[in-house]
Order: sequence, then structure tokens, then C-alpha cells
Amino acid sequence: QVYLVESGGGSVQAGGSLRLSCAASEHSVSTYYMAWFRQAPGKEREGVARIYDDGSTIYADSVKGRFAVSKDNNNNTLYLQMNSLKPEDTAIYYCAATYSEGAALRPSRFTFWGQGTQVTVSA
Repeated sequence: QVYLVESGGGSVQAGGSLRLSCAASEHSVSTYYMAWFRQAPGKEREGVARIYDDGSTIYADSVKGRFAVSKDNNNNTLYLQMNSLKPEDTAIYYCAATYSEGAALRPSRFTFWGQGTQVTVSA
């Protein structure tokens, strides 16, 4: 079992920044493939960013150039730095873990999920 706990959400104005953290159970960040997802009211959950074990990353087109995913294996923590936030970034943000290297950013391929943290961006 993998335990994931997100933190760092909040309310900001458009153009602002937030840094999300995801504390994972021991060795999870170095053992599993980790990613960030988000879900806005009335919308399906969508992939935001993923980091592979070699440090390479992939991002949703909507956040490229504004968000950056990183991880600290020693502290078993996944991060999401969000800059130049827009009102359309408002959502609950989740971190997730998978065994599958080929899962890309497909929510159905991720096995373990945190409880989520709310991000609200006002115009």
C-alpha cells in the first residue's frame, strides 16, 4: 500500500504561484512512477504532469512552461511548482502513483491516490 498526502493548496490571484507537495510512504517516490492530476467541478480528472525515474517529465499542453514537477527521493516527496496561475487552473489537485511506465497521464492507469488539495485562482 502506498500512502500519499498532498498539501500546499490555497487561494491566489491570477498570475500568482503555489507549490504543492505530496508526502509519500517510505521509498514510494523512488519505487513508483509519480504524477499530478487535477479535477475541476463538473469535469473529468485530467493529467497535469509526470516525472519518470530518470528525471524526465511530461506535461499537459495547458500547463507547459508554467508548471514544473520534481521529486526528492530522500524525503519521499513529490512537488508541483505552479507559476502564472490562471482561473482555469482552479481544481482539486491529486498526486498519484503507478507501477506502469507506459501509463503516461491516464488516470485509469494509476493505482494509488492522495486525498487532494484545493487550488483556487481568482481573476
